[in-house]
Amino acid sequence: ETAMDEEEQVVLYDEFGNYIGPELEDNDDDSGSGGSDSDSDSSASSSASDDEDNDVRMDQDDGKRKDDEEDEDDDDDDDDDEDKSQAIVLHEDKNYFPSASEVFGQAEVLVEDEDTQPLEQPIIAPIRHKTFLVDEQELPPTSFDVKYLAGLMDNPRLVRNVAVVGHLHHGKTSLVDLLVQQTHRKKWDLTRQVRWTDSRIDEQERGMSIKASPVSLVAGALDDKSFLLNLYDTPGHVNFSDEQAAAVRACDGVVVVVDAVEGVMMQTMRSIKYAVQEQQRVALVINKIDRLITELKIPPVHAYYKLHAIIADVNAILRRCGSKNKVSVTGGTVCFASAMHGWMFSVLSYAQASLGGSSTDSDVKQFARRLWGDVYLLKNRRFGKKPEHSGHQRTFVQYILEPLYKIYSYVLSMEGKNLSAMLSEIGVSLSKRQLSLDPKPLLKLVLSRFFGKQNCFVEMIARHLPSPLEAARTKVEHTYTGALNTDVARAMIACDPKGPLAVQVVKLYPRTDCSAFDAFARVLSGTLRTDDKVRVLGEGFSVDDPEEMRVQTVTKLWIYQSRYRIPVNRATAGNWILIEGVDESITKTATIVTADTKAISDDDLAIFRSLQFDNVSTLKVAIEPINPSELPKMLDGLRKVDKTYPLSVTRMEESGEHVVIGTGEVYMDCLLHDLRRMYSEIEIKVADPVSTFCETVHETSSLPCFADSPNGRNRLTMMAEPLDETIARDIERRVVRIKEWDVEQTAAFFQEQYDWDLLASRSIWSFGPDVEYGPNILCDDTLPSVTDKERLESVRDDIVQGFVWGTRNGPLCEEPVRNVKFKIVDAQLADDPTERRGNEIVPTSRRSAFSSFLLAAPKLMEPILNVEIQAPGDCDKAIDRVLMLRRGRRTSRVPIAGTPLFKIQAFVPVIESFGFETDLRTHTQGAAFCMSVFDHWDVVPGDPLDKTIVLRPLEPAPIQHLAREFMIKTRRRKGLNEDVSINKFFDDDMLLELAKQDVMDEEQQDDVI
Repeated sequence: ETAMDEEEQVVLYDEFGNYIGPELEDNDDDSGSGGSDSDSDSSASSSASDDEDNDVRMDQDDGKRKDDEEDEDDDDDDDDDEDKSQAIVLHEDKNYFPSASEVFGQAEVLVEDEDTQPLEQPIIAPIRHKTFLVDEQELPPTSFDVKYLAGLMDNPRLVRNVAVVGHLHHGKTSLVDLLVQQTHRKKWDLTRQVRWTDSRIDEQERGMSIKASPVSLVAGALDDKSFLLNLYDTPGHVNFSDEQAAAVRACDGVVVVVDAVEGVMMQTMRSIKYAVQEQQRVALVINKIDRLITELKIPPVHAYYKLHAIIADVNAILRRCGSKNKVSVTGGTVCFASAMHGWMFSVLSYAQASLGGSSTDSDVKQFARRLWGDVYLLKNRRFGKKPEHSGHQRTFVQYILEPLYKIYSYVLSMEGKNLSAMLSEIGVSLSKRQLSLDPKPLLKLVLSRFFGKQNCFVEMIARHLPSPLEAARTKVEHTYTGALNTDVARAMIACDPKGPLAVQVVKLYPRTDCSAFDAFARVLSGTLRTDDKVRVLGEGFSVDDPEEMRVQTVTKLWIYQSRYRIPVNRATAGNWILIEGVDESITKTATIVTADTKAISDDDLAIFRSLQFDNVSTLKVAIEPINPSELPKMLDGLRKVDKTYPLSVTRMEESGEHVVIGTGEVYMDCLLHDLRRMYSEIEIKVADPVSTFCETVHETSSLPCFADSPNGRNRLTMMAEPLDETIARDIERRVVRIKEWDVEQTAAFFQEQYDWDLLASRSIWSFGPDVEYGPNILCDDTLPSVTDKERLESVRDDIVQGFVWGTRNGPLCEEPVRNVKFKIVDAQLADDPTERRGNEIVPTSRRSAFSSFLLAAPKLMEPILNVEIQAPGDCDKAIDRVLMLRRGRRTSRVPIAGTPLFKIQAFVPVIESFGFETDLRTHTQGAAFCMSVFDHWDVVPGDPLDKTIVLRPLEPAPIQHLAREFMIKTRRRKGLNEDVSINKFFDDDMLLELAKQDVMDEEQQDDVI
């Protein structure tokens, strides 16, 4: 039996113990059948025993019998459970965990066979909240009712739209904080600056404004009359002057903020010039007067001279700009302030506080006029213009500066009861806890209570800057491109809230999550309401080309307060408003009009002029995503960045690289930060920065240059010659408006301003590459006896299109052409109109312009920066050394009055300016601070077409070889051939003519042969 068992085991199981015998029946069936057999046997035996003992069990009662039956049923159930628990279950049938349906119930469960997510991506990504902006979660409590603010919007006479401009770190944002703290009932921390309008987190971290931010407040003047102040805080860094341009366009007046120590700086001067150019009135706030007391520690008399010099400098700039207005202390257009210490005053507010409430307005004004200038209080208690002795002080020094100096000295030096007694004499009472504060917050608290509210600032704005109703005509005449005799133009001039709707969008602001944009605009006529259907007109809209027009619906309206928004349902003429639902078709600026064609017909549609900037984007970088699959994200981010930076330019070169162009290094750093973090959230690779260039000519074309059309039926002949830089600059500054003027008006302007003859001034066809404001001119210099004028006029648009194409991408390195005048001297056109279509004339015009350009001694131009440096006098040698290494040159050096610093002006090429500020601080050990801005274009030394120049790698090129080096490296970067091929732009007949005239060199003649 043992041998048989071993043989059976060998047959049933393999050497690893796995069963290989015949298939077994189902365990459940076997267990079920076994259970039934056992039940039947037990029931049979029990019945037999019952029959034998039947007589004995007859005596048992029915209850006992029922209990026995129940016990038997329970025993049967226990046997079934034991059989099931002992059943064999295969591994794949075992259930260790509950199923998804048992755990999740009605939820949809997805089961993936393969992991498709990358390792660095979590299976369930956490919810990320973007925090790029500092927002108020709820509307903060204010000293004015929101309904009252909305009611003031309906009265344009009580509205003031003002831009706050000035140099970097001169206190513009802190000045706005004074009004915000006055009107917002919050517990403000005296030890830190609020910087309310710096609503971006990176602005708070940098301590510098990057974007222009508006805020609307209700504040009272000196007579407690309330006005709605729409203030636009602008960045002071010169790289962000485009934000200032957008802000000034929405305003009717400008407040210039100047540091009392630094005085008038570069951006201060540029801001005043731009305000005059935009026909804005100017008021002045001299800020940081506390620095004269605590830092320079100059006596009050010298402080007066310093303040007087600043006002004189501002008026000198206004005179040079041709403005008839000037700022005046006695005229009410100058305020003195220390925003850090929380006080501000004018001579009028100081006179009112000194005389008390019982005095009349005439007494206050007469006293205010005697608080500035060479006015002295004599012994007979009268005012005179001559001092009685050498130590006699002016009234401004005696009544204002000396008491101010004493307050500073007492608060900073005295403590406890002595300080409390002194403060009680000037009407300031503080608690013991307040008296124990640190000097800085204590000084701020004392001075803010001594000078009171900033009603003098409101008084200056309300009395001396125009309301939207008063400035409407000037605003419309300066910015509107349409006729002024239409219904919509008359409604804008009258600032009529019941007229046809006309709105100008000046800027786009992102949402908190940066997914969409809202348009910030000014209503010039009519009333804008939610759910209105409007027509959005882009910057390139015209009646002849209505492609840039979209019909959209206004979904929401807000009053924008930088850190929060007040929802409203309408906005009337003269007010600012933030609009939702119209940003899709807007790139930079736009014009919004009503969709009702009865109110404004399609023929009367016109747009507002695009923003005019006083800076040029010259810094260029190429970017690409580190992960190529994220290219669509980067392109979407570039489109969003282009919406928020008015002066940024994004485009794709023919080589395929994506290029971003900005105004400077700080500008580009902020732009790329927004691209990486806010709008695309990807990592990008940035190439080394380069400079943009321009192409120009130095002489007149050596001979007329012609080009034949592809069908050989048309021939255009042109000549190129230099254009005066003054004319090009005036065209770019929009002094000349060729689209708005007729031929006679344009001809008269060129004759009077530039001494052009009558024939040349009447033959101007177009500017280029911008047909309206481009720095190149196309003229018709053909003779009627030689050229058919009617045929030439029929192809005028095509010739202009070819001219614009050629001046946009020049022949040297596909950079814009500048300061060139192209003249059409002959045109031989086909008789059949079908043979002189655009596909024949446009490329012919471009090649003719290129050929005449190359025969006029072409040159390369580079942008030059104007650098302003502040440094002590002992840093001159270090500064000159840094400038010399970067092809720079110093132009001026003047001392800053009242300080040990000097202001140095210098010129540095853009291509040599990368890292200039870092080098300057390193060589001067941090003592020098500089700012730079585009100033002009200058010719690069050398001939770009000189093939005898040999450029050696890793060696700096000599000065006379720079033009050749820049051209070749630019062509390489763009994927072009290293040298310019004349065969590409000259026809065979033209090449033979050049060879006869000995215009080409020997190598080029060999190529022709």
